[in-house]
Amino acid sequence: MRDLRQYARQTTFRLILGSLIILFVIGLGLIAWQYGLPAAGFGLLCLLSALLPVGLILLTLALWDWIVKHGRS
Repeated sequence: MRDLRQYARQTTFRLILGSLIILFVIGLGLIAWQYGLPAAGFGLLCLLSALLPVGLILLTLALWDWIVKHGRS
């Protein structure tokens, strides 16, 4: 049997990871090429600060999921 939910979860994770890698590597590389390394450093700072709320939300949802799963036992 194939677990289609696991496959969908894995595919979604890989798509998100790939897009973040492309954003950071190619995006920051183009900034560094066009404007220099200090601008790329500031771009990295901006990208990381933009991802901080997203990470906190995902961490909160994962914590709630863990609490619900362990609360049922």
